[in-house]
Amino acid sequence: MIHPDRSFIEKIESRLKFIYKDKYKKSILTDLIRVISSYRITASKGQKWDEKDVVLITYGDSIKTDNEAPLQTLRTFLNENLREQLTVVHILPFFPYSSDDGFSVIDFREVNPELGDWQDIEDLTNDYDLMADLVINHASSKSLWFKNFLKQHGKGKDYFITEDPGTDLSLVTRPRSTPLLTPYETANGTQHVWTTFSADQVDLNFSNPDLLVEMMDILLGYINKGARIIRLDAIAFLWKVVGTTCLHLPETHEVVKLMRDVAEFINPDTIILTETNVPNKENLSYFGNGDEAHMVYQFSLPPLLLHALHTGNSGYLSTWAKSLPQLKGDKTFFNFTASHDGIGVRPLEGLLPDDEKNSLVENMKGFGGLVNYKSNPDGSQSPYELNITYFDALKGTHKGEDHLQIERFLASLVCMMSLAGIPAFYIHSLTATPNYYEGVAKTQHNRTINRRKWQLNELQDVLNNDTPQKKVFQSLQQLIQIRKKQSAFHPNAQQKILDFGHAVFAIQRKSQDQTILAIVNLCNEETGIELPVEFSFDIISNSEFTSKKLKAYQCLWLTKNK
Repeated sequence: MIHPDRSFIEKIESRLKFIYKDKYKKSILTDLIRVISSYRITASKGQKWDEKDVVLITYGDSIKTDNEAPLQTLRTFLNENLREQLTVVHILPFFPYSSDDGFSVIDFREVNPELGDWQDIEDLTNDYDLMADLVINHASSKSLWFKNFLKQHGKGKDYFITEDPGTDLSLVTRPRSTPLLTPYETANGTQHVWTTFSADQVDLNFSNPDLLVEMMDILLGYINKGARIIRLDAIAFLWKVVGTTCLHLPETHEVVKLMRDVAEFINPDTIILTETNVPNKENLSYFGNGDEAHMVYQFSLPPLLLHALHTGNSGYLSTWAKSLPQLKGDKTFFNFTASHDGIGVRPLEGLLPDDEKNSLVENMKGFGGLVNYKSNPDGSQSPYELNITYFDALKGTHKGEDHLQIERFLASLVCMMSLAGIPAFYIHSLTATPNYYEGVAKTQHNRTINRRKWQLNELQDVLNNDTPQKKVFQSLQQLIQIRKKQSAFHPNAQQKILDFGHAVFAIQRKSQDQTILAIVNLCNEETGIELPVEFSFDIISNSEFTSKKLKAYQCLWLTKNK
């Protein structure tokens, strides 16, 4: 048993008083301290991240065979192909679930037996750091908690939110077009429960402190199992107050702060990552005052980068990048271009004019993409996310398809890898996976277009033969290896956006002992450029760069003359 010191207890109590206000009772603190005291403390290894950190985002069964647990197949594939590139593997929810490919969790403490078991997770943590999801906003309607809610007996009977269907909830921010309230028959009659994302994903009631303590125990359980990064899924929707947007409420931010305090107490190297697919300013608010999230997703990056490469114009991308704060210490960005979800449209609000946004949506449809919509307070609908693999999203420009898909796609990833923060690669970006229409037809869900399950032998054939997938995979292996050796790409190294013309995205990254100019031609044509004479060695090609022109989608990482 560990015994938290007085200063830690006082900090935790202050958080709990803020969250529960006049409903706060000393018993809440007692229960939470009891949970914390049941876990062992892990000593810090010294720093949370450096330039060597690279994350893979994958489902536990993104690569499968017929004769072993998918988590074992995944580990073997990674060790044979990406052991030198990756430091962190994000296994998307690996728990028993009933829908949404894992995000409707039936049991938060068990591994889905169709993927493997806790031993398989532990084996992975022997080779890589683990990033795990705390699906904190909701639980499955098939969970024991919700079954007990329906019976009104046992743990979970008061873990969910009920509301009178006559209540005016028009101010609530909606990420979906499905009903906010879903009727269920309970032992006390028909109850309308809060379901932000779907009828099967029932929102949890954090105004009940017993639930908060329970979720803290689950959080610490993941850390105890080896999770280094905890991703707080859909955290922005956590706290509900009728008459508000129910988004980013002060109590939500305080819960994140509390989780950081508790997680770091148990393991100082733990990283709290908030998943908030919202406009840029709202997203950045989750850093708090250096006391909240350690990392936030760069949700504006994927759609802005798509726009830049579709138009051959860096203007909006560069303006956004210039606005980003210089992060130091225990704060950095989680950079990505694609994930298991679609490409968010809301993060473009305030960054891209509506006509440009609408044009991008239409371009994606032209390349075989699908669109998910959300409901607005006035009853209208608007695009919420684009569903398309990032590889197929870049099969052309606003002028149509061309023969430069591979070059354009690699340029997008070099841009992402050059930005301050930790780079993350979705498995289907590493494998340049095309749109998976067969999956959409099977599930009837647009997001399946970017959630293909590779058979191992099929993927090996694709990567061993002369295919676009092989070219992308090998290029990324090399680029990641080069990047990991550059101190200027430390997540907190200085960043300055440079101006070399509208067709070029240019960044200066600077550490104590190295400066790199990252230069990417966003255009499908040759572009003239005047570079500082002292920066002429390109570490990507390992050669001098003396030209005054960049080829279509050419990428450079320039250092000072050798």
